Amino acid sequence: MDQISRRPRVVKSDAEWRAQLTPEQYRVTRGHGTECAFSGPHLSQKEPGLYRCVCCEAPLFRSNAKFESDTGWPSFFQPVDAEAVSAYHDHSYGMHRVEVRCASCDAHLGHVFPDGPPPTRQRFCINGVALAFEADDTASEGTQA
Repeated sequence: MDQISRRPRVVKSDAEWRAQLTPEQYRVTRGHGTECAFSGPHLSQKEPGLYRCVCCEAPLFRSNAKFESDTGWPSFFQPVDAEAVSAYHDHSYGMHRVEVRCASCDAHLGHVFPDGPPPTRQRFCINGVALAFEADDTASEGTQA
């Protein structure tokens, strides 16, 4: 896969990731897997808040950028900022997609597609197990939509 954007900053050994994450979180985020459609957490989450990387807690998406895509995975039209995620060309399974990873720890999050709603027309299709939700009443100050 060819990198389109920046490099990770959080580096841990495989053993450290396995100790920190559930088996499913590890399979998806460190093994570049995909959870089954309609099976992951956060799909129906409507509460205002912040979605963080389950691996390193970096802020990734705000709930005000979330939309219903009927794909079976949480979908967002933009990350919290352009530096939150890294994008890589993914040519697996005989097709071209753009893989999205956490820019801080290189965790596989999902893919981005050019079929989202305005204002970006992008659909960040994200595995729910790759995200940790923080409600607005507990979300950290300083993260911007």
